[in-house]
Amino acid sequence: MIKREGIKEVVKNRKAYHEYIILDKLEAGIALAGTEIKSARNHGINIKDSFVRMNGREAILMNMHIAKYKMGGFFNHDPVRPRKLLLHKQEIRKLYGKVTEKGLTIVPLRLYFKSGLLKVEIALVKGKNVHDKRDAIKKKDMDREWDRKKAYY
Repeated sequence: MIKREGIKEVVKNRKAYHEYIILDKLEAGIALAGTEIKSARNHGINIKDSFVRMNGREAILMNMHIAKYKMGGFFNHDPVRPRKLLLHKQEIRKLYGKVTEKGLTIVPLRLYFKSGLLKVEIALVKGKNVHDKRDAIKKKDMDREWDRKKAYY
């Protein structure tokens, strides 16, 4: 089996960085069908509205859309089916405890290939208030303007 080095990013959830305060990040594998991997290699994935649902024993990735593989025929998959995340028991227990106690949620931040395997970076997040979003936008605009002025001189 040939393993390739490096990381190739497939998709990034930019909406999550705007909507949530990221508290903790974690890498997980995903249990996928063959046609789903082929579609992922063609960048046919959307994780914009997806989230992770926890029950006591496993983590399930919900609402992730993987487009049907064009050459799949009757082997194709359901595009928005729930997908199991591959995590260690300790990681599942830790996440389950934080989600149930503090009212936090878990969202995927990005999908990428690492040594030929599809991985997902999930994050424990807390929702931002409207004024937090405005402050973030104002800070970004000020930083951009500062960089322009700095480049001018």
